[in-house]
Amino acid sequence: MCACAAASVFLLRTGSAAAAAVPKVAVSGLLLLHGCHTGPRRVLVTGGSGLVGRAIQHVVQEEERKDGEEWIFLSSKDANLMNKEETQAVFQKHKPTHVIHLAALVGGLFKNMRGNLDFWRHNLCINDNVLQAAHEVDAVKVVSCLSTCIFPDKTTYPIDETMIHNGPPHDSNFGYSYAKRMIDVHNRGYFEQTGRSYTSVIPTNVFGPHDNFNIEDGHVLPGLIHKAYIAQKEGKPLVVWGSGSPRRQFIYSLDLARLILWVLRNYNEVEPIILSVGEEEEVSIKEAAEKVVRALDFKGELVHDTSKSDGQFKKTASNAKLMRYLPNFAFTPFDKALKDTCDWFVANYDNARK
Repeated sequence: MCACAAASVFLLRTGSAAAAAVPKVAVSGLLLLHGCHTGPRRVLVTGGSGLVGRAIQHVVQEEERKDGEEWIFLSSKDANLMNKEETQAVFQKHKPTHVIHLAALVGGLFKNMRGNLDFWRHNLCINDNVLQAAHEVDAVKVVSCLSTCIFPDKTTYPIDETMIHNGPPHDSNFGYSYAKRMIDVHNRGYFEQTGRSYTSVIPTNVFGPHDNFNIEDGHVLPGLIHKAYIAQKEGKPLVVWGSGSPRRQFIYSLDLARLILWVLRNYNEVEPIILSVGEEEEVSIKEAAEKVVRALDFKGELVHDTSKSDGQFKKTASNAKLMRYLPNFAFTPFDKALKDTCDWFVANYDNARK
């Protein structure tokens, strides 16, 4: 089952019809005209009730309403996207002109290590079903969400968009990584064979409200937040799995949502684009844990369990391409975004995914 939280379809209409410009599509350095679409946009978001989907809902409602856009946020209750017929049916029902594809089977390091085959098969199936269903209803643009784990393990840093297929990903999550990497192959194939303007974004480590705070299976930052919350309640040490040495770039979900909307409306390349803070914003897991301690005002001891795997040491990504397009984009400072996320988790503890 795709890992979007259970909720009903959410529809948001934003104003009257507006004409969309004819986009240009770049493949292998060429810019080509494609995808003439006039009239209102009907944007379907898969995984619409997950971390990034909820952030997009918030930004669309509160900040970036556009005339002539109708938004449909799907969750796993609306269709099992591993099932071809259910996927086709939900796309035929809504007939989107544009798609943001977020739905995936996701998990943290240790969940991936336990189930690489499942991550490979489930996500490959979801992605193939969604992209083909979008093509069948003549969706003119699809923006799919990848991950920096798709990049080769043994590489030079910083990594950039040209390096995706230069070698195998890290062994710890090769199933998820290869499945996500294949979306880039899908996109190239759809463009070359059908002319579709399907593209992808590559965010670094995403966090924010509505994340999955499960300690065993969640990602590193929400897992740390939940563990620190429990340790504070129980008067116990905060145990960080691993040495704390690996380094990561973190992007706040609301910042990512704003950037994905820009990609949907303005980015006209089939080639993927990395959405990330700069290389200088990279922090170690140890530093991230210390920041969580401060954000939650945790008073206990912080210790490291070095019997646990560290995973990939670093995945430093360049946001140079993004900065060429949006040199003045202002990212939310990490400390503020983390404090807001911790405050949201504490206030919504009973209902948060965990």
